Amino acid sequence: MSDWALKRFWAEVRTVPVSGGWSVELDGRPIRTPGRDALTLPTPALADAIAAEWSAQEGNVRPESMPCTRAANSAIDKVTAKAAGVADLLLGYGETDLICYRAESPEELTQLQAQAWDPLLDWARSALGAPLVVTAGIVPVPQPRSALGALRARLEEQDAFAMTALHDLVTLSGSLIIGLAAQGGVLADEELWIRSRVDEDWQERQWGRDAEAAEAASARRDAFLQAARFHRLSRPSA
Repeated sequence: MSDWALKRFWAEVRTVPVSGGWSVELDGRPIRTPGRDALTLPTPALADAIAAEWSAQEGNVRPESMPCTRAANSAIDKVTAKAAGVADLLLGYGETDLICYRAESPEELTQLQAQAWDPLLDWARSALGAPLVVTAGIVPVPQPRSALGALRARLEEQDAFAMTALHDLVTLSGSLIIGLAAQGGVLADEELWIRSRVDEDWQERQWGRDAEAAEAASARRDAFLQAARFHRLSRPSA
């Protein structure tokens, strides 16, 4: 984190068009990633969001308050060179997707899972061409090769910025289908997060709320919503 150990030294932040996209400049000097690559952004909307993060800094630079900057750095420095590995990781979530594994009892929980997850499985079947197998319990079941092939094809379509967002959407929710649904705007971001939390929320209602777990869940929710926002900002239509 030594690259971030600095204080504000700039007076002006502006966005400028460059070859291949947009850049953010501090007093006329383009920002570079921690890996010293050019911070070239795919859309003016994302450039504006990153410029706003840098403009808001006072005194010491606080990277935790700059989520779009950090995600863009990751896209350029990490995901670009390791896209195939990230795709493999995310496909693994599809092979054992959260929404395919259902409780055997009680009936209240099984109904809640079905109400939350069956529509997402229907969407995966119709929109992605990926019919997934549902099972009760935690013993892994193989998914159809055709479904996994369709999911891999969708992953291979992702550019580095989309893949960066999807990585967080999937690993935070535990579901590749939920992550892809967030990218596709199938449901509101908050609603998709709630649907990823069916089991935890049900257990909380049964046994009470743990303050530490609730704080951790809140942080994960915020990160999920931010990943969805980053994805939208990085799309040409943003």
